[in-house]
Amino acid sequence: MSEIQQEKKQCHFCQNKMDKIDFKDAYLIRRFMNSQGKIYPPKRHGTCAKHQRILANAIKKARVMALVPFVAR
Repeated sequence: MSEIQQEKKQCHFCQNKMDKIDFKDAYLIRRFMNSQGKIYPPKRHGTCAKHQRILANAIKKARVMALVPFVAR
């Protein structure tokens, strides 16, 4: 094993005890998307599986409502 072990990232939503992710909060949602508009994988930000599913649905709903872009040019 390596001498330097990295800590496992904690889920942002679990730490802040957020049960619902509001699709209208574009600032929060954009933190979990890259500059091209793709959804980051859970390993990147350490989101748990439960919140990753909710987040993905919120991002997709925000895209349809034109709060965040589908793709960036």
